[in-house]
Amino acid sequence: MLTTETYSRAFWNSMRRKNTDGSVLKEGANLANGSYFLPEASAEKYAAALAKENLFRRMATFVRATTSGGKIITSDTPVDADWVGEGGAVPEAELTAKRIALGEHKLACISVLDSNFVHDTGFNISDYLTRDFARIFGKAEEDAFLNGDGIGKPKGVLHATEGADVGVTAASATDIAFDEIHKLYFSLKPEYRSNAIWVMNDETALALRELKDSTNNYLWRGAADTLLGKPVVISNHMPSAESGAKPVVFGDFKYYWVVERQPLSIRALHEKYSFADKIGYFGMETLDGCLIRSEAIKALQMAE
Repeated sequence: MLTTETYSRAFWNSMRRKNTDGSVLKEGANLANGSYFLPEASAEKYAAALAKENLFRRMATFVRATTSGGKIITSDTPVDADWVGEGGAVPEAELTAKRIALGEHKLACISVLDSNFVHDTGFNISDYLTRDFARIFGKAEEDAFLNGDGIGKPKGVLHATEGADVGVTAASATDIAFDEIHKLYFSLKPEYRSNAIWVMNDETALALRELKDSTNNYLWRGAADTLLGKPVVISNHMPSAESGAKPVVFGDFKYYWVVERQPLSIRALHEKYSFADKIGYFGMETLDGCLIRSEAIKALQMAE
């Protein structure tokens, strides 16, 4: 099992090209590409490192659905509770809710290390590779979960037709008025506002921080990491304020679902870069993501 010390030792020995028991590695083999799933302890380190790199791994709803192949059909079925008298009818979900198809998209890269590091027994290859893949995959995931078009990648929060609802359209194509930020705040229903966050890039945050009223007082007062009492998360994968763009979103990101079809698996490429005295590490994960309730996140869209 992936939880055993025997598998963990065999896995990391294979990364260093040391003698290892192939029968043990078969326990964690990803038959689709000849790689091996991380041992459980390393997978936990990877998940923690990935959460630091990727706001969706902290804020979104994470679902594991490891059945290979095909699509998962789900739906968002809002329902309210109600007081029920003796013999009264219990409120039911709306069964005609929109159905959502979740597929599987492969995200892959190759990390390269000098052979002298790999063969140095003092070098912690486990910590290095889990952090490196978390950094690489974390950035790629966050970009797709925001901007993905659904073609070979997830549909992001900013998707034109299946992303966040537009809460406010700015009067300008390039400048955001602070009143428009207030309008965006109140465009979100209170039920989503309680857990809502702001997401924008550094450029947009700086522009908002520089806005002043008629008496030269800054409109965004207090800490830089909260706006109107709600957390601000900086993602430089968000677009800047330009014609037609959506530079600010505000909402409850738990309504964005990240569906893991296969977790990270790694294969050592001992021969591929041997001419340069390096070893490559091929990593792949299979996942999808989508916003299951568009009204739960609102976007500010610039004028065109």
